[in-house]
Amino acid sequence: MKKLALTLALIMAAAFAGCSSAPSSSAPSSAPSSSAPASEPASEPASEPSSTSAAAGGVSLSSSSLEEIMDAVLASVPEDQLPALMPADLNGGAKYTPLTEENSEYNLGVTRDRYAEGIAAEAAMSSVAHSVCLVRANSAEEAEQLAADIEAGADPRKWICVEAESKIVDWSGDVVILIMTGADNADKIHAAFTALAE
Repeated sequence: MKKLALTLALIMAAAFAGCSSAPSSSAPSSAPSSSAPASEPASEPASEPSSTSAAAGGVSLSSSSLEEIMDAVLASVPEDQLPALMPADLNGGAKYTPLTEENSEYNLGVTRDRYAEGIAAEAAMSSVAHSVCLVRANSAEEAEQLAADIEAGADPRKWICVEAESKIVDWSGDVVILIMTGADNADKIHAAFTALAE
């Protein structure tokens, strides 16, 4: 019993230490956001050329599962620059966190009934501001409005202790992406998403 209490105390201390000692790498709240307009479709050219579509191995937004799309966009970030993601045993055995009625508003700022399905790639440590969410809208016609609502509702400070440097919301067809992470990684992930839409 004492070992259990000591273990729990150490875990709580580590969590609080991570929260209080996290480097302040987030942009000040007065700094402009580097969000892409929600109404701007992903099929427009990215600001920098990308060869991601060739590396994506035939993944496309229209015919691939959300898991395959997530794998492809996260592959655009070198492994040593991507934070450790929530392990499958904490995701009910799934590789990525399924978006549910309980966690949809926390992750996206919209309720779960607004889209057909969704997943999130969340950092395993709450002191790391990293979240990439993919949702499939109920239809391609609803995707633009869904993206606009996610842009308005998603909170880049949802971790409380840290804030994402960059928040990008984009859509193509019936797929909407929300990226909240460091600026460099956000740009790479967004470019990969854009390349899949081409």
